[in-house]
Amino acid sequence: MDQLSVVIITLNEERNIGRAIDSVMKVADEIIVLDSFSTDKTAEICKDKGVRFVQEQWHGYAKTKNLANSLSTHEWILSLDADEALDETLQQAVLEAKERGFKGVYIMNRLTNYCGSWIKHSSWYPDFKIRIFPKSKTSWEGEFVHEELNFTENLVENKLKGHLLHYSYYTYTEHRSRADKYSILTAQKLHASGKKVGLMKPYISAFGRFVTMYILKLGILDGWKGFKIAQISAASNILKYKELIRLNKENGN
Repeated sequence: MDQLSVVIITLNEERNIGRAIDSVMKVADEIIVLDSFSTDKTAEICKDKGVRFVQEQWHGYAKTKNLANSLSTHEWILSLDADEALDETLQQAVLEAKERGFKGVYIMNRLTNYCGSWIKHSSWYPDFKIRIFPKSKTSWEGEFVHEELNFTENLVENKLKGHLLHYSYYTYTEHRSRADKYSILTAQKLHASGKKVGLMKPYISAFGRFVTMYILKLGILDGWKGFKIAQISAASNILKYKELIRLNKENGN
């Protein structure tokens, strides 16, 4: 049987981290939490759970996740966000994969809880994420946001049964705030790559985003929550491209 290191990065995750840790107790041979100096009860909860708790300054998503992976003592890593948790079916699927011996990488289907409701459409579901992989053949890359897992060789992909439960946003205000944060980071990434857009791009993109999420991806079936997801996503698209235009003008582009 292969051994599995569960790796989680945190910053002020007291409302989520206990649930995340509890969900991997049955599958993990070690649990490592790399924390960026939380000021809430994250450290206390982690220490009570008996996990390995390390604190380090924030270096961005990719670099911080790579640092966390380097702390593991096993080759196979389950990378878990603090606001995620394995359901019972997924726990069993991971255990069965361990018994057989891990090969390649393993994909989990993430199901998001948004302000108390499970979202089954809105382009948020299905949402397949690679979460188990060999440390020696992978690394996280991405300077600004939306880090990606890169491989040093081709690895077979295996889908696991069950759901990776994602407790994303507890309020609409929280969603808007985080979406705007990611939009600013994405604009910086686009600017660094030399991307240029016209003055109408923010509005055309926002309209397309809303129609795609609410109509084409059946967000309407998610009710009011589906409407809010599409609305906030569209508004953040406006911000992203306005910020990109501002950065380009500021730098004479």
